[in-house]
Amino acid sequence: MSNQTADRAEPLRAHTHPFVPYLPPRLDQAEGIRRGRQFHDLVDARRSVRFFAPDPVPREMIELAVATANTAPSGAHHQPWKFVATSDPEIKHRIREAAEREERLNYEGGRLPEPWRDALAPLETTSNKSYLDIVPWIVVVFAEKSTPLPDGSLRKNYYVNESVGIACGLFITALHTMGLSTLTHTPNPMGFLTDILDRPGTERPYILFPIGYPAADCEVPDLRRKPLDEALEFFPPVPD
Repeated sequence: MSNQTADRAEPLRAHTHPFVPYLPPRLDQAEGIRRGRQFHDLVDARRSVRFFAPDPVPREMIELAVATANTAPSGAHHQPWKFVATSDPEIKHRIREAAEREERLNYEGGRLPEPWRDALAPLETTSNKSYLDIVPWIVVVFAEKSTPLPDGSLRKNYYVNESVGIACGLFITALHTMGLSTLTHTPNPMGFLTDILDRPGTERPYILFPIGYPAADCEVPDLRRKPLDEALEFFPPVPD
């Protein structure tokens, strides 16, 4: 008997569906903490950007980011997402015009309630979305409420919002790891994206991501993230 087999905590189980062994290398705890700190430092430097350079971004970078997002866990492993990427100037401009129409109703038309506008004030966001013309790529993520099957039937998907949200988090992290910047843009309502990108009725727009390099004069709000002691509690409380 090999050591690997002897180290199993439980006997092999009988399965009715295909299973494969999962035995990732177990890191020394000190090395695990070192990697965790290194990763934290990387993602802690990430910021949402609204000032982009027009510099080209290789298609491979978009493919890698989506491939990374595709590793996300999902309800029943249905992976209920579709990433639609465009670099076409005409399509990007149509998206900008439609987004600005909705945002003018939000900002100037009074559709956003006053508490929401007050919450957004430190970000100094407006209905001007000129960066949608500037960025080399726009990626729109669609959530699949159901998925068409080859026989014409529809498969219902589960935990769609949760699954797509996790995939989007990995997508953002992958972009940042490659030196790219983005913004989670949700110009509510977003039905115009379904029309412009010719998506089926089984999908709904979830997030619009403008993607590129930050402009040379890019600025971001001077924000502070929630400290760990406000984000984490141990229960029952444990001493430090």
